[in-house]
Amino acid sequence: MISKLLAHLKPLERVAVAYSGGVDSTLVLKASVDALGSENVVALLAVSPSLPQSEKDEAITLAERLGARLELLPTEETNDPAYQANAPNRCYFCKDHVYRALRQFAEQNGIAHVLDGMNAEDTLDLRPGRAAARELKILSPLHELGFSKKDVREAAKALGLPNWDKPAAACLASRVPYGMSVTPKLLSQIERAEAALFDLGFRELRVRHHGDVARLEVPEVDLLLALQQRNEITAALHRVGYTYITLDLVGLRSGSMNEVLKARS
Repeated sequence: MISKLLAHLKPLERVAVAYSGGVDSTLVLKASVDALGSENVVALLAVSPSLPQSEKDEAITLAERLGARLELLPTEETNDPAYQANAPNRCYFCKDHVYRALRQFAEQNGIAHVLDGMNAEDTLDLRPGRAAARELKILSPLHELGFSKKDVREAAKALGLPNWDKPAAACLASRVPYGMSVTPKLLSQIERAEAALFDLGFRELRVRHHGDVARLEVPEVDLLLALQQRNEITAALHRVGYTYITLDLVGLRSGSMNEVLKARS
């Protein structure tokens, strides 16, 4: 499938890639560099309080390793009252800010095409941000070619990308229940909570924010580890401001905040 992706990208000539450092956008960036040459590709990393500092640092290091030009674009979605209101379509307002910033950069630099890393499975959950992508004519080559998440990881591994098995990530706002206002201060609390737990040795987790309550999601295989480290976890989350700490026995799952929407439908 790598050859199909390269052939798909070659006619585009010059591209900007909506880059996050995740495996999907990294694959698109690597394939674009291979197909078009590094002089015809720019990676654009949107920077705001919804992006953890650790993710930003990793993305910068990886882009340098790939020899790709990288531009950091500050975005203002967290200042938008519609974003802060945190309705179920919050992602639309986020992506509208992000993709407009990317599109503006591309147009100012004579680049006709902006690509993102959406794959063929990314439409299976609630994703209002896709409307913003369509409105701003963002191209999704992995989706267009039918790349599943497994296909993406296999291609990334074959190309030697060091993050081929990196766990899926999501913006920090996805940890907040719909209807609860999203602010930079709240996002910082969540970021510090998750950073503290990564320091305890967890590779994948979410700290879901419910006011004074932190609901910790870890993969099912790590539930026992979380219980064994409950004192350390509790102390870490108390330090960042949570009063009550819970462990979700269902385990980690993407988009768990959407479950309340499905239950109401």
